[in-house]
Amino acid sequence: MTYPSSTTKVKETAGVPAYMKAVSGSVGGMVEACCVQPIDVIKTRLQLDRVGKYRGFFHCGTSVVRIQGVRALWSGLAPFATHLTVKYSFRMGSNAVLQGVFSDPFTGKLSNPGRLMAGFGTGVLEALLIVTPFEVVKIRLQQQEGLQLYKGPIHCATTIVRNDGILGLWAGVAPTVMRNGINQAAMFTAKSAYDRFLWKKHEGDGRALQPWQSMISGFFAGIVGPLCTGPCDVVKTRLMAQGASVGSGQVMYHGLFHALRTIYAQEGLLALWKGLLPRLMKIPSGQAIMWAMADQVSGFYETRFLHADSR
Repeated sequence: MTYPSSTTKVKETAGVPAYMKAVSGSVGGMVEACCVQPIDVIKTRLQLDRVGKYRGFFHCGTSVVRIQGVRALWSGLAPFATHLTVKYSFRMGSNAVLQGVFSDPFTGKLSNPGRLMAGFGTGVLEALLIVTPFEVVKIRLQQQEGLQLYKGPIHCATTIVRNDGILGLWAGVAPTVMRNGINQAAMFTAKSAYDRFLWKKHEGDGRALQPWQSMISGFFAGIVGPLCTGPCDVVKTRLMAQGASVGSGQVMYHGLFHALRTIYAQEGLLALWKGLLPRLMKIPSGQAIMWAMADQVSGFYETRFLHADSR
């Protein structure tokens, strides 16, 4: 007698399938990349600045424009846009699958610890399979000033493989895994909590949020991660960038913990949060843009297919 009731609950809580989540993520990622690329370029330049060349976010931006032109703020856009499109498609799809794994098998409900684990697993997988090689290429392109060593993303990637081996594309993988795992655990949990608290929106309830509602939830959900993972992001950037000088034997950092100790000893504790302002400008605003697009795609599917009979 209890089994049909449990089956009914599963059907009632059925959500958007993983493949539609992947589609929604790819749309959101493309739009976000075009909007936030200048902030990412400035963040990378600030994190690589060990001698105080830039006096802050706005000084760095104006210096780049003055010396290299406005287009330099979109340097590395091709790998960044491809990276975000593939990453968000994989992120949203894999998170939907992992949420199913961690959901209650009888009710279909997902607890907060389960949502955290699904988010962390999503971040680890995307860091290993997608994020690290794309960011290595992006950072090498963004750090170029004056003499252009790389002619584009493909030339950059092949040069890295030729000089450093295939594993050169996974430089800085340890801090990237830590950063992305924590970021996605916090982001997916916070986004769901804000949707429920602010808008009474639950997954699979047949309601589609307005874009401005998704932007508010996404913006606030994107704040927690950068505050927690600043040191991982700085170390990741330094490890990925230093490969350009490996051939000359000038390797400053020998792994995650050595980089943390070296940066702290030479530049002070606050250096581990270099680039925090542009990260707080980029990630929450980027998440606002991405979720505004992704929720529209998911909401369309919910209203047209999951709850079409109830209209």
